[in-house]
Amino acid sequence: MKKRPESNYSGIVFKLADVMKKKGYSKNKLCVNCGLRFETVQGYYNGDISRVDLYVLAAICRELECNVQDIMEYRPELDGSIGK
Repeated sequence: MKKRPESNYSGIVFKLADVMKKKGYSKNKLCVNCGLRFETVQGYYNGDISRVDLYVLAAICRELECNVQDIMEYRPELDGSIGK
């Protein structure tokens, strides 16, 4: 089994923490309002996930009234693809 790469190695950056702060949401409030486990929200908040769950993304976007690109984005410079 391959070892999981370091956080953000893939070039995906999570910005959920920024959106939550801007909108005045705590992790607990988001968990309760979305019906998600704290560990799940914590993973998205810290960017510690390796697989994105579309149900979770939809629930978060619905609750925070934002789009997916508001809470995550692709940055090619993080995955080493610039100049290739």
